[in-house]
Amino acid sequence: MEGFDKSRVLDVKPLRCLKPVFPNASQGPPSAPHGFAPFYPFSAPQGSRNPPDLNEENPPPPMHPTFGPIPAPIRSYRNPNHFPEGLNGDVDSTMDTNGDAGFLFARRPSNAKGSVGNDNGSSQGSGSSRRKPKKKREDSESGTLIDLSKGGASSEFPVCISPFNREDGNREMVNYVMLTFDAVRRRLSQIEDTKQSTNAVIKRPDLKAGNILMTKKVRTNMNKRIGAVPGVEIGDIFFFRMEMCVVGLHAPSMAGIDYMSLKGDLQEDPVALSIVSSGGYDDDVEDSDVLIYSGHGGMSSGKEKQAADQKLERGNLALETSLHRANEVRVIRGMKDFNSATTKIYIYDGLYKVKESWVEKGKSGCNMFKYKLERIPGQPGAFTVWRSIQKWKEGLSSRHGVVLQDITSGSESIPVSLVNDVDNEKGPAYFTYFPTIKYPVSFNLVHTSYGCNCNSACVPNDLSCSCIQNSGGDFPFTANGILVSRKPLIHECGPSCRCFPNCKNRVSQSGVKIHLEVFKTKDRGWGLRSLDPLRAGSFICEYAGEVIDKFKLMQNREEIENDEYVFDTSRVCDSFKWNYEPALLGEESSNDANEDYIIPSRLVISSKNVGNVARFINHSCSPNIFWQPILYEHNNQSSIHIAFFAIRHIPPMTELTYDYGVSSSSEADNSNPFRWKKKCLCGSSKCRGHLT
Repeated sequence: MEGFDKSRVLDVKPLRCLKPVFPNASQGPPSAPHGFAPFYPFSAPQGSRNPPDLNEENPPPPMHPTFGPIPAPIRSYRNPNHFPEGLNGDVDSTMDTNGDAGFLFARRPSNAKGSVGNDNGSSQGSGSSRRKPKKKREDSESGTLIDLSKGGASSEFPVCISPFNREDGNREMVNYVMLTFDAVRRRLSQIEDTKQSTNAVIKRPDLKAGNILMTKKVRTNMNKRIGAVPGVEIGDIFFFRMEMCVVGLHAPSMAGIDYMSLKGDLQEDPVALSIVSSGGYDDDVEDSDVLIYSGHGGMSSGKEKQAADQKLERGNLALETSLHRANEVRVIRGMKDFNSATTKIYIYDGLYKVKESWVEKGKSGCNMFKYKLERIPGQPGAFTVWRSIQKWKEGLSSRHGVVLQDITSGSESIPVSLVNDVDNEKGPAYFTYFPTIKYPVSFNLVHTSYGCNCNSACVPNDLSCSCIQNSGGDFPFTANGILVSRKPLIHECGPSCRCFPNCKNRVSQSGVKIHLEVFKTKDRGWGLRSLDPLRAGSFICEYAGEVIDKFKLMQNREEIENDEYVFDTSRVCDSFKWNYEPALLGEESSNDANEDYIIPSRLVISSKNVGNVARFINHSCSPNIFWQPILYEHNNQSSIHIAFFAIRHIPPMTELTYDYGVSSSSEADNSNPFRWKKKCLCGSSKCRGHLT
């Protein structure tokens, strides 16, 4: 513009130096819980000259020639010398091993300043786009550098995820990634147990499995987002932090706060996407819909107590920004495993919003940031269910609708309750509870055999163990009793084996080891569910009952065909892939890839008059458990048993279902007068419509 004096704009102050506008006196500042001071500048009138000094190296607040002291923006509380993302050093990982090997300790740089916390907001978060992934990680015990860029797989693996689903997933993709992850992790655990790993010692199968999947792009929901993650449902459980990474629920493998910078934000302040509350700090998790979350930082490496004041940076700043933006934050709660005092299980509890923030002195005397998050109403229960179950188990509250405390009458080591909170029915038809299978004397058992000659307990790397050899040369279970792969037939050690009764190759013979309950469904009679969270591959129970021989099958064919309490190995089920893919680990295809059962002769079991909890398991066309034939020897004769295992992780109070299958072609002929047909009520999107 002609005649415009350009010198007039030289004294214009930067935007961030302008005095912020605060609520008027009638509105008042945002409130904080009684006894705590809110963040400055919300804690004092505009004329206050003494903002709290959370970082002692901060200079005094700047002075304006006209308006006096300038209230410091929240950004100024950040340490001006803080390291960029990924350069401030890693911290000791407090991630749970869940029974799969030791901890992994990464070294902090010698010039790193300060320290960061543990699982609940530990390390640096994931908000910076400048972060470069580390290629190697140091093993804690051997000092061996494990190359994380290769993923341990040399063979090509055909990825079944499209580029679109890799960025934005759905329920099917989440289930596929979760199943693939755990299948690989189970195999790595099996290799570790046998000490046959070619890549030194695998200290953390979960980290190795996660790296392999990420390297091979077997993941989903890579697009970061505020709010719900496609395909991840409220109440989903995770036994490893890496599982949350590969499905896009929470990106950092150690940090408790996940965040990102929104595009178009001039100041580039981060906003929080998700948090993991796992008890590493003084978090208040008593209220089911309210979480008081502690910020990250100030924790000394290798110590449980806070050693320094926390700083308003990275994840802490992201939560503060989310408070003012009022955006949704995903909350994952870490809970102690009901069956192990040393492990944790993570449950996705839904969407929350940050309502308040303040600073308080921790137990160590250092300043801590506190954030109050409230759950958005109308979401399904998740954490509340866990809290209720815990109170039932501890006897702090009564279980509504309990008809019978133990339907097994002491036959199982853990009672199985009978619950009906739907109608007034007092219980199922009378039957005799029996915990295992009963073969008739006339039944032609499998050929005569002998047990193994192991003197103490069978070990995975003992190739002289006949039971291990019969199972294909690999120990079928991990060290904590998780089934590694479906097999045509698993050989367990039996009563005639010389190994100890507590041998880990007797998983299916130990009876029910989880808290189960028989409950009344709304439209499918009685069903079975677990009060405990179940990991994929966990043993549920055996199908107990009376084995029907061939003569009785022919004599009472019509009665047996219409018996809803019959298990028949000849029925055809929909095939599904559960075992690990050898190509992901650079292995050649082996017997583990074969998931077709090989049963010497047809096995039909009736639990109508005699049976156990398995008689209450309903059908589903999208089941969450499967059956596996297991053979073990007793009195020099081998007999087949049917054991149920979890297909995937199953949250507590979820009904357990398996695929009943359909009759073989000869028996399913419409001309067969004994063929029964019943409408399927499983409600699955893949429902076949009827049972035959």
